[in-house]
Amino acid sequence: MSTVIAGEVKKRGVSAFAAALEEDDEAVITVRGESRYVVMTMDKYNQLRELELTQAVREARADYDADRISDESVEDHMRRIDNEI
Repeated sequence: MSTVIAGEVKKRGVSAFAAALEEDDEAVITVRGESRYVVMTMDKYNQLRELELTQAVREARADYDADRISDESVEDHMRRIDNEI
């Protein structure tokens, strides 16, 4: 992963990321020598987002298969919660 110093971002703006993102899909921005932020290409962001959504669907399916999903109304849900307390 490439590194871009925050001072370079101040001087060069977004163009400071161009060279770094040519080498990798993502670059770390360091502030006072400490890694603080990550900048990535839109393709990389979309890939990560798709993976997150795929995982969320997997988890929802697992909850459904394990019967951890309810189709009760909000009122019934609130009544059930009140009774459990």
